[in-house]
Amino acid sequence: MPVTKIDTLIIGAGQAGIAMSEHLSAASVPHIVLERDRIAERWRSGRWDSLVANGPAWHDRFPGMTFDEVDAAVGPDAFPAKEVVADYLAAYARKFDAPIKTGVTVLGVERLEGRQGFHVSTSAGDYEAQSIVAATGAFQTPIIPDVIPESAGITQIHSSGYRNPDQLPEGAVLIVGAGSSGVQIADELNRAGRKVYLSVGPHDRPPRAYRGRDFCWWLGVLGKWDMAAPAPGTEHVTIAVSGARNGETIDFRRLAQEGITLLGRTEGYADGKLLLAGDLGRNLDAGDANHNALLDEADAYVAKNGLDLPEDPQARARYPDAGCITTPLRELDPAQAGISTVIWAVGFTADYSWIKSDSFDPQGRPIHQRGVSREPGLYFLGLPWQSRRGSSFIWGVWHDAKHVAEQIGIQRKYRAYNDEAQAQERAALREPA
Repeated sequence: MPVTKIDTLIIGAGQAGIAMSEHLSAASVPHIVLERDRIAERWRSGRWDSLVANGPAWHDRFPGMTFDEVDAAVGPDAFPAKEVVADYLAAYARKFDAPIKTGVTVLGVERLEGRQGFHVSTSAGDYEAQSIVAATGAFQTPIIPDVIPESAGITQIHSSGYRNPDQLPEGAVLIVGAGSSGVQIADELNRAGRKVYLSVGPHDRPPRAYRGRDFCWWLGVLGKWDMAAPAPGTEHVTIAVSGARNGETIDFRRLAQEGITLLGRTEGYADGKLLLAGDLGRNLDAGDANHNALLDEADAYVAKNGLDLPEDPQARARYPDAGCITTPLRELDPAQAGISTVIWAVGFTADYSWIKSDSFDPQGRPIHQRGVSREPGLYFLGLPWQSRRGSSFIWGVWHDAKHVAEQIGIQRKYRAYNDEAQAQERAALREPA
């Protein structure tokens, strides 16, 4: 089978790959997008059934299309369901005729020997490309810690494997991890009548809305979306935010009043019992402080700019502490508590083992500057905090893609200059003296 040659190859047709394709198309850069599944497959089948976007439709979208162009029922302040988000991304790709090939698995990427570019082996044949954009994101391999042994007889799944309450065996459920996924799943199970235990670590919990404006708006006017990435190792701050039921502020103290038993961090397992840290109160207090600090900044912004936004004293109301907070458990016997399922909502690890390059740190994470790796021609897109706080959002990855496309364009100009110069030099050598 002949090798297909192309200037740029994009791996992945999720929001990152589509954004990358749009910018390269606008710059007339020949490229192909390879996707092993369907367009935006992670949105369709990689999360629970009731998932909605964490940002409102007016904010978390590409600049060139609104959500109501895909589904007229989605207003600007709505939180689109995951299927609508997937349909939106597929429609956006059709809008500019993105050159996407689905059902193609990339098996390996390695640099060509003695010349520029990369060799890419796939399930549909081989490619050669001057530039590679790995747009698969950082959420690739679900993390299920080796804490609870199989002998405990407990069903253990990752949050990415959860679909709905009916999927789980009867009994109580322990959810480890209190970011957006963990807290939304815990709330759904509690509302379905399950007994729920939720292990809560350090976290931020912004208000869903304040003084009539969504927190996405507040982060924008306060300049927080453009915050540069923190120091290495501190990028992944757990954030508890939800768009469920038209958006609501996550308040762990309220969830405890509604029947969820809050726990500190899950530290280990011994003698048939889970060992829990004594940090629940500290974690909740720190989350409250984060919440109230944003309210303070918002109030100061309103006063400074003379905005006519209604006061919202209820946003600062504090629910009374339930017994699980005043007297936190330090150990938990799953059998005694009737726990049949543990859902690990503790994140993912990146898997770039298919790329042969020294552009990764010891943990396998890309070494890059705003998506530009130290391997010439290799780029990354869709990483948390790739350039700013908003990089994980649809609108944020669009701006990151624009920068990467510009860098690809710059390198194309350098290559074109060199090719032209060498052609002139060879022609000069052939001319008679």
